This record gives sequence, structure tokens and C-alpha cells, in this order.
Amino acid sequence: MKQQWSAEQMPDQSGRVCVVTGANSGLGLATTRALARHGGHVVLAVRDEEKGRRAVARITAEQPNASLEVRPLDLADLDSVRAFAERLRADHPRLDLLVNNAGVMAPPRSLSAQGHEVQFACNHLGHFALTGLLLDALAAGRDPRVVTVSSINHHKARLRFDDIHGERGYAPMAFYNQSKLANAVFGRELHRRLSAAHSPVRSVLAHPGYTATNLQSSAPVGRWRLLLGIATPIFAQRAERGALPQLYAATAPDVAGGEFIGPAGPGELRGAPTRVRPSATADDAAVGRRLWELSEELTDVRYALVNAD
Repeated sequence: MKQQWSAEQMPDQSGRVCVVTGANSGLGLATTRALARHGGHVVLAVRDEEKGRRAVARITAEQPNASLEVRPLDLADLDSVRAFAERLRADHPRLDLLVNNAGVMAPPRSLSAQGHEVQFACNHLGHFALTGLLLDALAAGRDPRVVTVSSINHHKARLRFDDIHGERGYAPMAFYNQSKLANAVFGRELHRRLSAAHSPVRSVLAHPGYTATNLQSSAPVGRWRLLLGIATPIFAQRAERGALPQLYAATAPDVAGGEFIGPAGPGELRGAPTRVRPSATADDAAVGRRLWELSEELTDVRYALVNAD
């Protein structure tokens, strides 16, 4: 991998249909801007359509020929996920890239429309359901990939299978970390299942290191908002830099399914994209199966994958 890979080195994306969740700000906006600059048609999947339209206006002011569209998606509401997927497949029967980027970080405990802890619902369950519902369109794509954005925090997390929704005890950052571990477990388990089915779709993981986005400033509560408010301006890299690992995962020709791309700098906090290692839990096939089965139960989404062996 080139030590100083940048978005300018991305291959031409002309003709590719890309979906980026949480595309109106932060990492999602940086990812959308780069994909559009290289010719991709990008669907901005956003909870707030007005913010999505403002993001499109910002990009087209810089890139008048950018091919963009805004579609509403609330990942914490599985009915919204199903509606989004149904409409997208009707208009785009072929999909080349899905970037599972959106997330919420360390809010007070609340529940989704279906009664699931909101960070687990938005960051993991929504993306699990979305990927499954779009898998047939991805299988028809050109060099199709699913990029799921985790966090370096997944290394310090555990999956609370006995209290996944925090009914017996909830700590905002611990449950954020749990959701990002779920992302990593999902990405690796999806890779195993796609490989077993000989699917053309690649599942790749990425994390941005320590990157300044609106997650740190708007979502956390209490001492986490204070701590992040102090640390982020000093230590965090810009969103354009933080988005490089997911852009590399999404577009680089040498990326293999199952790989994890993160920053090359000390502690994986910043730097050019490189291959990094997931935690032992994220790479545990038994944990992957257990999370997959729980996710199927909670979302009622089952993937159309047949073991080809």
C-alpha cells in the first residue's frame, strides 16, 4: 500500500452507483465528495433531507457536474430501512458500492421505533438490514463492495449478549463502543458468508482513527462531551483525512474481502490508510454467528446467500 495514498489516487468511478449513509456531514460528506469528484453517482442516504440537499448544494458549487441524489433513511427505524431499500432497488437495480458510514455516539439511553437501544439500532442493526435488503442489487454490480465503518474503540468493547439494549445497566460510551464492535464483527462475518457463497460482493471494514466530526460535538453527554470538546480540536484529523481508509476500502483495486483499513500512524489515530488488525473478538467466528443470528431475529432480515460448497 502506498504510504501517502490520497483521494486523488482513486480509480475512475464513472458508471458506478454508490450509496453512502450519513452522507450530509463529516466522514460521509467527505466520502460523497470524493466519489462524486471521480465520476461516481452517489445516493446520499440521510435522516434529514434538508441537510442532504444542503450537502448537495455544497458539493455541486465545487463540482457542477457531480451526479448526486438525496433519499431519506432513518437507520434506527427498520420500517424506514425497508422503504429506502425498496425504492432504491426499483430505481437502481444494480448497485456497486454501499458505505455503511452513519452513526450516533454516546447519547442518553433511548429506544428505536422497534424498541432497540438506539446506538445498537442505528449503528449496527440498521446497516445489517440495509445490506441484506440490497445484497441482490450489489451482486449485480461492477466490483461490488460493502464498506462498514467501525472505530478503533471496538478494541475496548464487548458484546453484552445478556443485556444488548442496556436494560440492566447503560453507559453511553460503552454502548457506543459495543455498536462499533458489532460493526467489526458484522463485516468479518459477512465476508465469511459471502466467500462461502462464492458471491462477487466484497465485505471490507474501515475505521477513521481520531477524526473531527459532528459526532464529538453534538451527540455525547456529560463528561464525554467535555473531554471530547477539549481533545478533538487538538488531536483529531480533518474529516477529509479521516475518510481516506473508507475511500481506500471502497475503491482501491488491491483490497481483498475481509480486510480492515485504518490509519497508519501511532495508535491508528491518524495517517495514511493501511491494513490493520481487528480485535480478537471481532475475528471470532463463533461471536460472528451469534451476532448474525441475533441480528436476523431483531430485524427479520435474512440474507439470500447459499453455501456453494
